[in-house]
Amino acid sequence: MKTESKLQKLLDSGHFAVTAEIGPPKHASAEGIRHHAQMMKDYVDATNITDNQTAIVRLSSIAAGVHVLDCGIEPIVQMTCRDRNRIAMQSDLLGAYSLGMRNVLCLSGDHQKFGNHPTAKNVYDIDSMQLIYYLRRMRDEKLFFSGEEIKEHEPRFFIGAVANPFADPFEFRVARLEKKVEAGAQFIQTQCIFDMERFERFMEMVRERGIHERVHILAGVTPMKSWRAAKYIQNNVSGMIVPDELVERLKNAEDPKREGVEICIEQIKYIKENIKGVHGVHIMAIAWEEVVPEIVERSGLYPRPKVE
Repeated sequence: MKTESKLQKLLDSGHFAVTAEIGPPKHASAEGIRHHAQMMKDYVDATNITDNQTAIVRLSSIAAGVHVLDCGIEPIVQMTCRDRNRIAMQSDLLGAYSLGMRNVLCLSGDHQKFGNHPTAKNVYDIDSMQLIYYLRRMRDEKLFFSGEEIKEHEPRFFIGAVANPFADPFEFRVARLEKKVEAGAQFIQTQCIFDMERFERFMEMVRERGIHERVHILAGVTPMKSWRAAKYIQNNVSGMIVPDELVERLKNAEDPKREGVEICIEQIKYIKENIKGVHGVHIMAIAWEEVVPEIVERSGLYPRPKVE
């Protein structure tokens, strides 16, 4: 299904896509968002706007998306199932489309116990798989989630989802990905990749099922600032694998931040040149957006192709 998304046009044309991420602030000013968007606009094809990531209250993803769009980047609005029931979801989706958003990333959302309102009531009226399905149905069949007809001006989103190649049980990761594709996901952004060997095994199973021919897969990469950050993820973040050799490389580096950038660039080049079925990269420079242009340029992904 064709949409007005420039990201879809670029991916469908066979270009290797580059997306990044901008985290909205814990306040009501758009100054930082606009600064990051203006800095990235020539280096990425679209940028995720996170939706209260880690269950911490932040500026609305949709409102932030308006600022990003105004700065010349196509936003990918995140929509989590944690905070909204299906009525609120549909209202926000219609609103987002009316404001010019053309890409949506559907995800469950981090549990509220990890955020700054741990006693908040979670919603999870529907899960991410259902959200993908119902959003596709809104677009293709012109139906609200309830089945009621959308008589005109249905939201025609390019629909995205996430995949974690590293969570256990590993053998079910590809099956879960395939279910999201069957539900209607058109592009996938993966969790941060540090264990390249395991990601290669994941992609082998993806290719065996032909999933890479039915969906655009963008591999997630993250530049690490320090060995302590890598060690923290290794020990405390479930569903993530950070090899010991990566931690040691950062630990032994004269300038760990520079080394983190070098590792990220090496990963992007390796993925692009060696792993069949990957259609782009998603750069998650957490609280380090300033480094994205350098990573893109030095990875050989600049200038970005233009699509009409």
